[in-house]
Amino acid sequence: MDGRNSDTDRRIKLNVGGELFQTTASTLRSGGPDSLLAALSNRTESSFSDPVFIDRDPEIFSVLLSLLRSNRIPSTARRFTKQELADEAAYYGIESRLNSALLPSPLSGIDAALADTIRPASDGIVSAFDVDDGDGSVWIAHGGQISGYDSNLTHTGTIRTHVDNITAIRRIRPEIAAVGSESAPGIHFYSLASGVRVGFTDWRDPSDPRIYNARVTAIADSDDSVFAAFDCHHRENCVLQVDKSSLKVAAEIGRQSGSSTKTMVPGNLTYLPANGVLVGSAVASGAFGFSGYIRLWDPRSGKLVWETIEPGSGRSSRFGDSFANVDVDADESTLFKVCSKSGDLAVADLRKLGDDPWVYLIDKNPSLRNTGGGGNSVVHCYRKQVFVGREGELEVWSRVEEREADVERENRFSEESYRRNYVDKVCDLERGVIKKIEGGGDRLFVCREDAEGIEVWESSSFSGAVSVS
Repeated sequence: MDGRNSDTDRRIKLNVGGELFQTTASTLRSGGPDSLLAALSNRTESSFSDPVFIDRDPEIFSVLLSLLRSNRIPSTARRFTKQELADEAAYYGIESRLNSALLPSPLSGIDAALADTIRPASDGIVSAFDVDDGDGSVWIAHGGQISGYDSNLTHTGTIRTHVDNITAIRRIRPEIAAVGSESAPGIHFYSLASGVRVGFTDWRDPSDPRIYNARVTAIADSDDSVFAAFDCHHRENCVLQVDKSSLKVAAEIGRQSGSSTKTMVPGNLTYLPANGVLVGSAVASGAFGFSGYIRLWDPRSGKLVWETIEPGSGRSSRFGDSFANVDVDADESTLFKVCSKSGDLAVADLRKLGDDPWVYLIDKNPSLRNTGGGGNSVVHCYRKQVFVGREGELEVWSRVEEREADVERENRFSEESYRRNYVDKVCDLERGVIKKIEGGGDRLFVCREDAEGIEVWESSSFSGAVSVS
């Protein structure tokens, strides 16, 4: 027999917390060459007469050993929190294996389910949050505090800011958050590593005394810039472009004045790197219904490249059915809106914008519940899916595979390009009105009105791994 094979197949006994375990050298080494377990497997033959004693929890070790054997987390892991598993995995030096196993399956809204709820330790009502699109780590603003959670939703720390109530937050660097508040002027930059404010930017204009104490309503960022919407008490507003390196104002975009719908401060900002444009939207509601605008600016020139104002734009049959919420799919270069009266979902191709770019999607599934109006709705695009929250309901619109003849047509979309399904169950509606949806790391994060914490939705796993909270 090959000497190397006999070495890897050699049986090794371990005494963990008084409980005996028997495994092979190859299993222990699968945790990585630098792990404690790999080091134990490399002991000389003569030192294996007695089991090695490790003064750790035997039940958690049993979970980790099963992970090394099968690359799956056994169902017994449900007895432990992610933090407990992470602490033990770090001791043995196999945290990377655990982190990989804990990653959720690719998100599919059709089979997604509530997997966890993140609840900050204090001031549990979430005022704002931001999710990393790549690994799904999340920063949660609750009151004047910011709590960070890593890709496994393990709490990494909490800092307190000088702001009483953070209403806008954006991660602009791995450890730097840009925050704004409707109750305090300026945009503030905080380090979550040190808890220190590292920068502050305000909107100032010495030639105009009306520009002071401007509040931030929305934040977005690109590779080198931060974009923040500022609003003054005298109905003056604009978007400031801030340099990420110096945290100083680089340009002023879209300055406007007045109290009408078309001059409101943007409530949402999104930067599209593929198009090089900044998308801003504003929505207001009153006795006569909803109204608002969507605008696209070119930050390089500061010029407006496209806008639509509702009511007043689009087909005559849709006049008065203004949008209640808007989002952009950066990957697909598409724009989605939810109509306030009909509740219809509409899509527009960002590459073919005009006076009336909207295609209103039709749902022909008779088994779905009637949605009614869309006044209290939010929409979010993630992984080529469109998630819509209507009051307390959560639904997903998925792209339908086009026939070859349809793909060749001039327009990318038809009324039947997307199909609607419900993500939640009837019992989920009781948790409250959905106020914000964000996706990241193949998870969907949902925040509800006056509810503590953030819901985490994941697709069902068919690999045998289980979710642990």
